[in-house]
Amino acid sequence: MVPVADRAEWVDFAPSSSDAGQVGRVTSSRPLAAVPLGEAIPLPESPALVCDGGVVVQANLAAARLAGRWLPDSLIGFPLHRLLTGAGTDAELIGPEGHSVPVRVTRWIAPGTNLLVVFLVDVSDLCPTRRQALSTEPRCTEVESVASLRSWQTSTARWSRRRRDINEPWALECELREEQRRLAEAQRVARIGAWEWDPASGRLVWSDMMHDLYGTQSASGPTTYQFYLSLVHPDDRGWVDELWRQLVVDHLPVECEHRVLRPDGEMRTFRCHGAAITDPSGSLRLVGTAQDVTEQRTAETRVMRSSQRFADLVAIAPVGIGIFDDADRLVDANEALCKLLGYDLETLRGMSSEALTHPEERVERLRTMRAYPSAISESYTVPQRMLMRADGEPVYCELHVSASVQDDGQRFMLVVFSDVTERRRVAEALRYRATHDELTGLPNRTAIKDTLTELLASPAPDLAVLFCDIDNFKRVNDALGHDAGDEMLVALARWLCDGLPEGCTGGRLSGDVFVVICSDVAAQGGVSALVATVSALLRTAIPVRGQLIRVSAAIGVAVPDAVTDNAATGGAEDLLRFADAALFEAKRGGTGHFVMANAALMALADRQVELECELREALVRDELQLFYQPVVDPDGVVLSAEALLRWPHPERGMLSPDVFLPVAEQGGMMRELDRWVLRTALHEARDWVTQDGRPIAVAVNLSAQLPGEPGFVDTVATAIAESGLPWDRLVLELVETALVDLPDETRRAMGELVERGVRFAVDDFGTGYSSLARLKELPTQIVKLDRRFVSGVGIDPSDFAVARAVVDMVGAIGRTCVAEGVETTTQFQVLRGLGVDAYQGWLFSRPVSGPAFRSLLEFGRLSFACSGDTTQ
Repeated sequence: MVPVADRAEWVDFAPSSSDAGQVGRVTSSRPLAAVPLGEAIPLPESPALVCDGGVVVQANLAAARLAGRWLPDSLIGFPLHRLLTGAGTDAELIGPEGHSVPVRVTRWIAPGTNLLVVFLVDVSDLCPTRRQALSTEPRCTEVESVASLRSWQTSTARWSRRRRDINEPWALECELREEQRRLAEAQRVARIGAWEWDPASGRLVWSDMMHDLYGTQSASGPTTYQFYLSLVHPDDRGWVDELWRQLVVDHLPVECEHRVLRPDGEMRTFRCHGAAITDPSGSLRLVGTAQDVTEQRTAETRVMRSSQRFADLVAIAPVGIGIFDDADRLVDANEALCKLLGYDLETLRGMSSEALTHPEERVERLRTMRAYPSAISESYTVPQRMLMRADGEPVYCELHVSASVQDDGQRFMLVVFSDVTERRRVAEALRYRATHDELTGLPNRTAIKDTLTELLASPAPDLAVLFCDIDNFKRVNDALGHDAGDEMLVALARWLCDGLPEGCTGGRLSGDVFVVICSDVAAQGGVSALVATVSALLRTAIPVRGQLIRVSAAIGVAVPDAVTDNAATGGAEDLLRFADAALFEAKRGGTGHFVMANAALMALADRQVELECELREALVRDELQLFYQPVVDPDGVVLSAEALLRWPHPERGMLSPDVFLPVAEQGGMMRELDRWVLRTALHEARDWVTQDGRPIAVAVNLSAQLPGEPGFVDTVATAIAESGLPWDRLVLELVETALVDLPDETRRAMGELVERGVRFAVDDFGTGYSSLARLKELPTQIVKLDRRFVSGVGIDPSDFAVARAVVDMVGAIGRTCVAEGVETTTQFQVLRGLGVDAYQGWLFSRPVSGPAFRSLLEFGRLSFACSGDTTQ
């Protein structure tokens, strides 16, 4: 194709028939050969064809593309009536696969030739309604108004004029097509279709978007009103038909929403508008739009249902919920809030948050929206607020406040009221339990430490801490029972607190240890006067279960800066530690003593702490040793041996129990020591036999764990199983006070062990509170007479009388009596005369190591030997 700019000859055109049907019958006024070969009619850029005798002989690229082809040459040779169908200016351009494109047609005969020039305007983007309306107008006017094409004149003007006449309508055509494209795109985005209805013929014209929305094919045939009505949901069809019929009658605009059942079975919701118009010919036409609002209505329904669910949730919520306006007035509330505050809803409405707040907290009332003018949406929590019920009672609530804005722009606060009154009560109870002794109600160690910390923070504190330990409380507790002991502690705590002077606070650490904190020692006359006052209070008689129990106390005292040579006393923990060390030293001095902490004492306490750490290490490393002291019959024959604990200290030499057992007791190591002694003694005694093959029993003293305590029987059984020692070769020794008033569980445990062969011995009998009459009730087989009575049997008539009474009672109830601490022949002769069954003491042998004891067994009988280690 030769470009337009390269044409050598300009050709004038004159209009010819515009009837597509006449195109095939046009005859040439001169032969086609009159047009020089190689020459072509100059064509505009818009789609155009050149025909000779009804056959296409020339086409441009735009016409080929519009016809669905790639090159202009593909149209050459086609009969025009096969490419264009339809009469008049409205026609359809047929593509290669039968697809058609609606076009507007304008035809001219090229001047001086018999060639027909056909111009095509693509109107596929135009609304079908518009095409139908235009078809009723005069053809030339329609062409000029829609396509803005001027008739080409058969003048002798230059081609430049004709070129301008061609380009100008093409620009207008492009503008029209761009406008149509934007309209179609807007309809697609908004999902709005256009329609036109001729009530007289029933013919209904839909835009392509209408077909797309309703799920129909635009090329499936003519659309009618009845076809549209068949798509309307059956439940809506009646009133929709009546509405459109009314539009035909009164011509008033119509707006409605109805459901549609598309051919694919999907139900959609459409919003329709309709109006009546009169076209230029005077005919009535109904036009309108339809918009798919399914998603919008679904969203609205979802929001509505969500709002309803929210309202239902608020109504049934177990917590109180209230809505406050911008003026801080309650405008609505649920039933839970009404019950919580004791008001009905009408009374609550209009009340301010300040009116709901308890007078004690009104200074910190609810924050209002006015306090946050820039906060459109804010949420915060008030951990606790005391409100006032209608009856005047306080109620504690946790508030969750969310500030927001309504649809109308009004700000409001949504407040959730969670009743925390019970939770607060429980928290206070837990806090009280955490800071107070459960038995006496006195402040415990935590509260005491907090009080001291607060007092020490004041400038130049003049305070003192007193640790008070009730003398011999364990014996009283064991003799009368634990319940009676607790009753005495409660009474003593009340007596102490009621008698303390002003400025003093009492507390209880544990067991029978009380604490007194004085915040102004000078006001009490000094430390000595304060100690005298407290000591006098604790040296009293307490009635317990019909008995009057006299008590006293050892007291340890600590004051700030009293031990500056030892450690800094800047904290409460230091003072408590110093007072504890002073108390430990006071208890060593006997009943009723008091000791004040000083540098030397704390140095000793530090050494005790160091010794405790070393003892723990020695126990872990198995560095302790057991010595054994034999128990013999009157003839010196060895019957058993008592295991005695020793500690070979690497620096201080062999330490006896009286040196390190108090340290172990202070450090809570006694149970662990008992288990170690039991396991070791059973293991070493497994091979003890005399020359004649008689097995020897071993006695183990239990200083901490009672038989009735959890796991005791299992502990003994495990130790016996690991050692292989027979059950009947084990003797368990317990002090007399531990066996008084035994609980049923302890008796059952001891009975279970006795059935397996274990024997129990009462150690140090005569030093406790039990009477000889109660001796028969003890589940024991051996009674050991305490060395304090043995030492004087030969010189003190009282000791002799006690010893004889014990021996007689033990024999009468069928028990075995063993005398402890026999060191002289006189003691032995007197005791043998009284009928003592067995003897233990230095007269026969000092405590010896395990290998040495096995050597003793080779002698058969032991002779008197009154020299050696006298420690037990």
